[in-house]
Amino acid sequence: MTEASSLTRNKDHWLGRFQAMASPCEILMEVDDRRLARRLLAIAHAEASRIEHKFSRYRKDSAVQRINHSDGQPLVVDEETAALLDYANQCYELSEGLFDITSGVLRRVWRFDGSDRIPATNEVANILPLIGWHKIIWRRPKITVPSGMEIDLGGIGKEYAVDRTARLIAEQSDASILVNYGGDLYVNTPRRNGCGWFVGVENPASSLPLAEGSESIHRFELRHGGLATSGDSRRYLLANGIRYGHILNPATGWPIEDAPRSVTAAAATCTEAGLLATFAMLRGAKAEFFLRTEGVQYWSAR
Repeated sequence: MTEASSLTRNKDHWLGRFQAMASPCEILMEVDDRRLARRLLAIAHAEASRIEHKFSRYRKDSAVQRINHSDGQPLVVDEETAALLDYANQCYELSEGLFDITSGVLRRVWRFDGSDRIPATNEVANILPLIGWHKIIWRRPKITVPSGMEIDLGGIGKEYAVDRTARLIAEQSDASILVNYGGDLYVNTPRRNGCGWFVGVENPASSLPLAEGSESIHRFELRHGGLATSGDSRRYLLANGIRYGHILNPATGWPIEDAPRSVTAAAATCTEAGLLATFAMLRGAKAEFFLRTEGVQYWSAR
């Protein structure tokens, strides 16, 4: 193992840990062979790091940064980037513009650090002309981003990494595996005894991740599929008794009103679960109605 990852043996499975995408990452593997566990962990760590390096807006050499610094000129992207842009376009259309990967520029005025620093109305208004996926010209494999605008794939990257990791691990082993990247999960198959992995839904009132001792508000058995959570437990502002969550309305530049503290959704894949949880949060007071209408298994906390 590298210094950046660790592997420990529990009663009936191996637990691998590392950091990536600004999140604690875990791989639970129901295998007996330590060498196999080491190999699977290495695959997971490498894939999570690859996706982070390729799509992070914080890295100057990332695909996202090359797009954001294209100065209004058409740029040809590779197949993987194109697939994510297609998905982002689909999300934009399905959400009627609420899920917009160009809205990341609002971070220039919103800093959700738990303080009471709310931006001025004119500061937010000045950013709005730089938001709007409909202003982007996306003609696969070419994308044209108007000068000053940006894209940010952070809203779909972690869930995509979970599913990609699970797929790569499945090519090496048919053992039951749980991939957990910062609370976004996927389980490939039931365990040897026919049961699933027991997971907890984090209490949004806690400031700690589950892995660091936070209490859970719901525990259940995940035998197969994905799970993802969207919420404001660690990214918010508090001013004049009002809590401002970090999920913003791209049309107004302000936090979505009356949204739950957190929504956890289950689906066939982690990517789909993440989409459903985020869509629900974007609907504010109608979050639970949306999830019920979709027939989704979910947990909501307000």
